[in-house]
Amino acid sequence: MLCAIYKSLKKDNTYLYINKKDDFSDVPEALMTTFGKPQFVMVLKLDGRKLALADVEKVKEALSTVGFYLQVPPPVTNLLDQYKADKAGRVN
Repeated sequence: MLCAIYKSLKKDNTYLYINKKDDFSDVPEALMTTFGKPQFVMVLKLDGRKLALADVEKVKEALSTVGFYLQVPPPVTNLLDQYKADKAGRVN
């Protein structure tokens, strides 16, 4: 399975996978407005490949059923909350 990948110029580390290069017909208009002007990154063969921040099987399923897959960055860890939790777990 081939797909085209685009990155958002408005949202850091946000990528849109679609079935065919430059065919955004399956992507909702509201998403395209939020995503901004897509910048082409590459065409990629998904079969037999691992992706860094997305499950390749979920990407293929979304492309087959919905026609696109939106990859967003993982949530930012709140370091203060993590520090407090670590400190609470320590025995003095």
